[in-house]
Amino acid sequence: MKKILLLSDTHNYIDNQILKFVKQADEVWHAGDIGVIDVTDTLKKLKPVRAVYGNIDNSVIRSEFPLDQKFKIEEVSVWMTHIGGYPNRYDGRIKNEIAQNPPKIFISGHSHILKVMFDKKLNLLHLNPGAAGKHGFHKVRTMLRFEINKDKIENLEVIELEKR
Repeated sequence: MKKILLLSDTHNYIDNQILKFVKQADEVWHAGDIGVIDVTDTLKKLKPVRAVYGNIDNSVIRSEFPLDQKFKIEEVSVWMTHIGGYPNRYDGRIKNEIAQNPPKIFISGHSHILKVMFDKKLNLLHLNPGAAGKHGFHKVRTMLRFEINKDKIENLEVIELEKR
């Protein structure tokens, strides 16, 4: 079993509130718009990090993290990207590939809107953790945490941090 903390859109920002939850996880996944490499360097000092770059991320971040992360953890296939869209409205860049080879979990960020949706057509769980940083239009900073136990996604929780 793995305990996962999923965040996105930190936009240069990391604080003790986020780090408290990082310490409780086995892995941290960041769905892009990291902002500065110091954010992921800070996370990596505490836990293993899987991340993708977002549209605001510079060449330093883009050289360390890919546009897409596709991996298997336990028995669950995961695809994480920053701009991915939503069920029935996937981004054009990924639309055909996700239809032909859907993962069990599809993760995107970018919108700053927390969404957890099950795509019945593709039989996958779509996760967008919202925004953990302070830059953007969102009112409340959010993250997700969950456990992966063999082929199951369990104990999914929304974490609301303080209002911006």
